[in-house]
Amino acid sequence: MSLTTSLPGGTYQLGDLEVTRVGYGAMQLAGPHVFGPPADRDAAVAVLREVVELGINHIDTSDFYGPHVTNEILREALAPYPDDLRIVTKVGAFRDEQGGWPSALEPHQLRQAVDDNLQRLGLETLDVVNLRMPGGDDTMTPQGDSVAEKFGVLAELREQGKIRHLGLSTVTAAQVEEAQTIAPVVCVQNAYNLAHRHDDAFVDSLAAQGIAYVPYFPLGGFSPLQSEALDSVAQRLGASRLSVALAWLLQRSPNILLIPGTSSVEHLRDNVAGAGLELPDDAVAELDAIGA
Repeated sequence: MSLTTSLPGGTYQLGDLEVTRVGYGAMQLAGPHVFGPPADRDAAVAVLREVVELGINHIDTSDFYGPHVTNEILREALAPYPDDLRIVTKVGAFRDEQGGWPSALEPHQLRQAVDDNLQRLGLETLDVVNLRMPGGDDTMTPQGDSVAEKFGVLAELREQGKIRHLGLSTVTAAQVEEAQTIAPVVCVQNAYNLAHRHDDAFVDSLAAQGIAYVPYFPLGGFSPLQSEALDSVAQRLGASRLSVALAWLLQRSPNILLIPGTSSVEHLRDNVAGAGLELPDDAVAELDAIGA
């Protein structure tokens, strides 16, 4: 695969790794509620192969998706991996028998999680590992606990050559600052979208530091009024609400990377095309007001 800049947004540097700003989130390749196998494994394999065909070289995953299912499908679909494919994973949780997401942040759990990702993906080194910190009642609100010990474990594994770069998920600016005293941070994954703009200043601060911001839940948590406003803009532009939401994120800041997920080849193509929607100034102003 040759890296292309024809995808919306072009590329971004994660440390020494060049990635397409439009990536792919593999979470939905597992079964319902990200638990168990997919109903159609062949379709999941087809989606991943289409990701590569479209020129996307940035795939986001985790061994606790399934658990294990998503990484196993990734390996089946794409190994041996293209030289410029970048796989980003995360550690810090596991799946219990009820499908819950308990934290797994003890040093031995973090080391085991990195080894599990390496084994199931069939890699000797993970491109990027995000430390997923626990959120509040909604699982998305950062709690602000110290990351030092946990991030230090991953920094040691980086020194051992098991990890190239490190990131953080569900964190505050203070937690990123704390982590940066231990090892470089190349990306942050937090909940952020048109309606939930709590990280506006954080996005800009990270951009100034050359750190990528990877939002999840691009349509999550909209109120009825906010949804109505988004639908109004989408209808006027003749686009889907998801296309508008993705395009707004891509235009919001050059350090924002997208990882929309889908288990459908058709929806994957729609997501990529939708992210390339050019939003006129009046639409951007109207969309900005949604989160005001």
